[in-house]
Amino acid sequence: MEHTAHWRKTTLPGVGTRYDLTTDAGRHLSVVAHQDGRRILSFHDPEDDDNCKEAAPLARHEAAALAKLLTPDPVGHLAQHVEIDLVTEHIPVTSRSPYSGRTLGDTQVRSRTGASIVAVLRRTSAEPSPTPDFRFASGDVLVVVGTREGVDAVAELIAGG
Repeated sequence: MEHTAHWRKTTLPGVGTRYDLTTDAGRHLSVVAHQDGRRILSFHDPEDDDNCKEAAPLARHEAAALAKLLTPDPVGHLAQHVEIDLVTEHIPVTSRSPYSGRTLGDTQVRSRTGASIVAVLRRTSAEPSPTPDFRFASGDVLVVVGTREGVDAVAELIAGG
């Protein structure tokens, strides 16, 4: 059964907000969230709320870093079970490429290499998730995602090797 933490919130006029939490072990923890983004993390005597035993002032970036450390990673457990080594690379389409002027479908990249062209960068714009009828032009840069071997095979294919 999962425990539910009980906390209370107190408005501190002109300062910010104080959040108090009593842990399952009986420790009294407070965070004062100042209006300017600073935070003060402190431990209090559970018998005397006004008796601060220890305090640590945190700058906005320090508080953000601590929050990140304390927040569970919702997908972190996946890395324990699945090893995925994907890489992303930008591969240019040169004038020598046999696919310059041809469509994405002509390359059959995914079935030939297992990698995917997830976007095409063209001058000052981008074409995310190009469809099979998207026509490549010299100077395009392909954003390719796949295994190291698959991405290398796409680079070789686009170069004409």
